[in-house]
Amino acid sequence: MENLSMKYQKLENQEAHWKWLYLIKKNREGENITRYEERSLQQSKVHDLLESQNYPEKIEEWIANHMAESLIIKLDQAIRARRKRFFNAEKLSTKKKSIDLEYGVWLRLSKYSKKMKMTLSETITYMIDERESKALYESQMSAMKAGLKDLLNK
Repeated sequence: MENLSMKYQKLENQEAHWKWLYLIKKNREGENITRYEERSLQQSKVHDLLESQNYPEKIEEWIANHMAESLIIKLDQAIRARRKRFFNAEKLSTKKKSIDLEYGVWLRLSKYSKKMKMTLSETITYMIDERESKALYESQMSAMKAGLKDLLNK
């Protein structure tokens, strides 16, 4: 089996930027991204991180020395997800698209998917295939009926 870390190659500079974006977003949401309790020290270290935006080595160094321990796993998970989306977006077959559904529609689709033991995407594809098959069948039946009618009228 293919190793996931091999499948999605790490891009050090790109990932440092993603980490920077993640941490800055968390900070803007009011979360303490540093390992320090003192407010002025937190602000100072966040300022240092802001200044290191275009320097991947400095971002990694800041993370190693100042990031809150509670964010280690969360940051790793966020970067792995971002890496996967980044590489999947390169190929049309793995590129993800999202659609907005009304809650009631999503709920029905979700229940049906679970019943069919399929993903939402598989269920939608199945439903479209079924509808297309039904339309083809109806078209063939109409053609057969018309053919029989012509034969009987001769």
